[in-house]
Amino acid sequence: MTIPPAIPAHEYSGARALIALHEHHMREFLATWREAKAKDIALPETNDPDYETLDALLLHVLTGPTHYMGWICKTMELPEPGFGEIPAIEVIEKEADSFLDDALAKWRTPLAELPGESFEFESEAAWGPVYCVDAMLEHAVMHPIRHTFQLRNLMGK
Repeated sequence: MTIPPAIPAHEYSGARALIALHEHHMREFLATWREAKAKDIALPETNDPDYETLDALLLHVLTGPTHYMGWICKTMELPEPGFGEIPAIEVIEKEADSFLDDALAKWRTPLAELPGESFEFESEAAWGPVYCVDAMLEHAVMHPIRHTFQLRNLMGK
């Protein structure tokens, strides 16, 4: 995998690499989700609303980038990236490509001028744990990987 030219150079090359990995794995998740949807794969029963249906899972994963980069920008006191409105669950499948394209485009530049030591800054995430910025980027990369893995297992791959 190479870094797409649309992702500009960053002061901290580790951030650029994680942004590229995030983009790759978000697109991979969407392709896997479409395959699972075409096969009408059932998710395991749960009380978690993010896993009630395949559409709920799609919404959960596709909105991750807005939450992760939103946290990073707030933590680093950077301007809001200006993510678009999150689609309703009823239209998430139809709007998935355009929403994801917009979110990933807005991931490409906010961190470009920050030096590497900035990524060591720690703050509490909305769901409780304390993360440094670098770890939040890694978490954002792993999120679609985990759900891709989940769907592939359910499809027996």
